[in-house]
Amino acid sequence: MKFVKILVISGSPRKTANTQVMMKFVYEYAKSKNPDTKFVNLSEGGIDYYRGPNENYSQTTMQAAKDIMEADVWLVGSPIYNSFFSSALKNLFEFINYKSTAGKTAGLAILASGNIGFTNVQTLLTQLMSYFRVVTNPKAVYMTADMIQDGQITDEEQKTRLKELVDETILLASRPK
Repeated sequence: MKFVKILVISGSPRKTANTQVMMKFVYEYAKSKNPDTKFVNLSEGGIDYYRGPNENYSQTTMQAAKDIMEADVWLVGSPIYNSFFSSALKNLFEFINYKSTAGKTAGLAILASGNIGFTNVQTLLTQLMSYFRVVTNPKAVYMTADMIQDGQITDEEQKTRLKELVDETILLASRPK
């Protein structure tokens, strides 16, 4: 299997986000498979609000946008907020030029407080990926907050599913163009 550039994105801006726990697990596993793996964690802050194309933005913001556009594979995690994915995640994608993302591949992991809204948010995220001409792995991972305790994923089945998401998305990205 050829090595591709992987970017893991944790889409929650909350400092103690369970989404970042989920996506740190994804990052560690992806990095064990491919050393060319980076992590953008919106919980760490530093991403500016998009104010238009002719504004000055922080180095953190510009580096995150560059990492997204350079990666072949995006592993995107988002919480569900008010039946939608995180607005911080949407804001991050405002910096991305859709002309430079065609043909990339994405895998999605979605976290909620309860078992509701997963397919709606998966559909919305898939539509966002489609705008960027990104092929999305149809097998998203859905997790609930009770599967995370003390900063660790406690559900072994979900750990397996997250690993499968990484493996299958990388395999999808390695397909002949």
